[in-house]
Amino acid sequence: MKTIDIYNELKENSYPGRGIVIGKSADGTKAVTAYFIMGRSVNSRNRVFVEDGDGIRTEAFDPSKLTDPHLIIYSPVRVLGNKTIVTNGDQTDTIYDLMNQQMTFEQALRTREFEDDAPNYTPRISGVIKCSDDNFNYAMSILKSADGNPDCCERYTFTYDSPIAGLGRFIHTYMSDGNPLPSFEGEPTLVEIGNDDIDTFAEKIWNALNEDNKVSLFVRYIDIATNTSESRIINKNK
Repeated sequence: MKTIDIYNELKENSYPGRGIVIGKSADGTKAVTAYFIMGRSVNSRNRVFVEDGDGIRTEAFDPSKLTDPHLIIYSPVRVLGNKTIVTNGDQTDTIYDLMNQQMTFEQALRTREFEDDAPNYTPRISGVIKCSDDNFNYAMSILKSADGNPDCCERYTFTYDSPIAGLGRFIHTYMSDGNPLPSFEGEPTLVEIGNDDIDTFAEKIWNALNEDNKVSLFVRYIDIATNTSESRIINKNK
């Protein structure tokens, strides 16, 4: 698979929807993840990321404008021991709860399917990062309708053992803008991670997202040797 420049990939797509990037820094010391949300409706755009313990949650920026919390208010990031869970919906809690009961990432997601937002049937995208004993691995998942047909849920899980330094994977909900929105296709895109510090990386991702549609961005760098982390949040609503 050809390695893609993540920033150009984002600049060329006005509406990838919600996206997850996971990879390893070029110096091999950090597990890198980013999660962003975009919105077309007033309700979707009326959101911010806020810290919530070791993770984050979404909140309505202006509670008076919140018309339907369903599918837009959730915890995108939670931490379970040495695992960091990143998703685009309340399946974060499903993964957290069931992995805490010794189920696997894939088994936990078999209890869920795509979102019930006809006619888009937005895919549920998820990732889990594990750092232990100076090692790092991760997995990504997408649950999607069969080309817009909700009668079938297609389930794909991608696992990455001993990730290569300087590279990562990028998965997002939509191929592009549209009505209905076309679901992501194929395996997660191979992207360059590089060796930027966390602030530079976050700024580059944020600036590459469509100005009209971007809402919030979360970035975390996890030190693979110590499992300590630092995070950044950027919200359009301030």
